[in-house]
Amino acid sequence: VLGEDGVPKRIDSFAMAIQMKATVYDLEEAELTYAPPFGSAKDPVNFAGMVAGNLLRGDMPTVHWEGTDGGLLLDVRNPPELAVESVPGAVNIPLPQLRARLGELPRDREIQVICRSAVRAYYATRILLQNGFKARNIVGGMLARSHRAAN
Repeated sequence: VLGEDGVPKRIDSFAMAIQMKATVYDLEEAELTYAPPFGSAKDPVNFAGMVAGNLLRGDMPTVHWEGTDGGLLLDVRNPPELAVESVPGAVNIPLPQLRARLGELPRDREIQVICRSAVRAYYATRILLQNGFKARNIVGGMLARSHRAAN
């Protein structure tokens, strides 16, 4: 667990979950305290459970950068972000425009979706799957790509 604030609380939550033999599905539904001015109704512990649950259930198909050969790379970041770092050969359709531009995408080819950290790519992948496309979210997004290149 990494972070600046709340790390001991998250470690305590995970330690208790381990002691109780909880599953990732239990973490998704865990009722944890929060104060609206200082945090969200869903804690990072819940989000960790949701991500793991999505993967285990197959609700969110994913691919790592090493496995992106052959698919259409769809970058859902906004144009100013592309000026900082882009992926050669990727098609850019910003997430807010995706529903209106689905007709520009091929239905006979897997679409591999990227953004900065994989959050917008998650939403884009859900939209594509709900509209009959074969799509996968690239794990970690551009942050993972940059980290991989640095190491």
